Amino acid sequence: MQYPLISEYVRAIQDASDNLGELAHLVPVLDDHGEPYRSSGAFAVVFKMKDEQTGKCYALKCFTEEQEGRAEAYRQIADELEFVDSSYITSVKYLDKEIFVDSSCEEDEFPVLLMDWIDGETMETYIAENYQDNYAMAMLCYRFCKMAAWLRSQPFAHGDIKPDNIMVRPDGNLTLVDYDGMFVPAMKGQKSPTIGTKDFSHPLRTVDDFDETIDDFALASIALSLKAISLKPSLLDEYGAADRLLFSAEDYRDLSKSKMLSALQELMDKEEINTLLSIFLLVNAKKNLSMCSYLAFLQAKPQFDTMMVFPTKISDDDFKSAVYDEYGALYSADGKRLFRGPCNIVSYKIKNGVIVICDNAFSMQIPDNESALEEIVIPKTVRYIGNGAFEFLNNLKEIVLPEKLLSIGDCAFRGCLQLKKMVLPSTLKIIVGNPFVSCLLDLKVLSDFYILTHCCPV
Repeated sequence: MQYPLISEYVRAIQDASDNLGELAHLVPVLDDHGEPYRSSGAFAVVFKMKDEQTGKCYALKCFTEEQEGRAEAYRQIADELEFVDSSYITSVKYLDKEIFVDSSCEEDEFPVLLMDWIDGETMETYIAENYQDNYAMAMLCYRFCKMAAWLRSQPFAHGDIKPDNIMVRPDGNLTLVDYDGMFVPAMKGQKSPTIGTKDFSHPLRTVDDFDETIDDFALASIALSLKAISLKPSLLDEYGAADRLLFSAEDYRDLSKSKMLSALQELMDKEEINTLLSIFLLVNAKKNLSMCSYLAFLQAKPQFDTMMVFPTKISDDDFKSAVYDEYGALYSADGKRLFRGPCNIVSYKIKNGVIVICDNAFSMQIPDNESALEEIVIPKTVRYIGNGAFEFLNNLKEIVLPEKLLSIGDCAFRGCLQLKKMVLPSTLKIIVGNPFVSCLLDLKVLSDFYILTHCCPV
């Protein structure tokens, strides 16, 4: 069967009420350009749709390539998942001949797959943005291992576990997406439609490996990688690559020659690394974890540790290797810390990738307590704001704290008299002293558990 082009699906979705059957009540959510919001993969395009009566959003998957047995497979998957009550999985519904598309194909009606829309970002994107943050990565590993334990206790398997098929919700919880390769008990004895992604699959996996254990290898490899990155982020810089984490298919083929495996030796004084390494070596030898309890994946929940954070203080050595941008701002050589910001311009956008805004980053640059700055744009990568970071920016009118901010230092916004409102995000855990001395701010606090401390050094 021939399927429409993505552009042809877009035209059909733009007039969804006329071109959809049972789902005609759904309307497309539009992007910033007025086009239906969508993402595409190798075999399909997914549109974000909304039920305007309930306000609920859905993912509508339209296929662009033929896959043998897809209709029956998704019916079996839908039957299996119908009564699964877990945030790790979303419900699916396969509808045959649901969308009318005016195309060059012989057919004009095509199947769709309806799923709940998952807000958030892929784990691949989340790792790229947060891998330098030890606490964020420790929590990601903890949540992933909880999901792995749950999945291993189920009678079904996802079939293609990888960071791009895992969504990290705004609250940090994980959800699996893309069920094209899923195994459910009704499929016992069939061939697998996929052997997974090579950098997350056992090197000897074939289409004959199709049961509830097919995720075991990917779960073990990813869990070990996440734990290692949480302890030593530079491992991802040294051994990672696009579309994978620390291990590659080449590593799996001969672990005795794996440089990545050798690099783990310095972390082997950590109990949880040793546990996950043991699981990984077992599944590498046996292809599955049938001999191992699913409980082995469970980890202790990380505690937020102020010693884990990036330093907000600047040393003489930091200055020696620092680099300037075109506005005179001073950054660490790796671009993760902002040492000094410019104050002689009206608006400044801090570089994406910065994790720490250091102590007195802007306030030390103000002659006679005067600054031209009215707006500072903080990237979403920032987690820590140091003591006095924006102190006495008396013309500053607009600044938005990033959604994943963890800590704000003492006197960070002291004397910012023009700032009228600020939202403290739900992720905020530590406020040192009083960041808002001499401010007339309308503060909206979303965090239920941030810690107010008064231990700022004199």
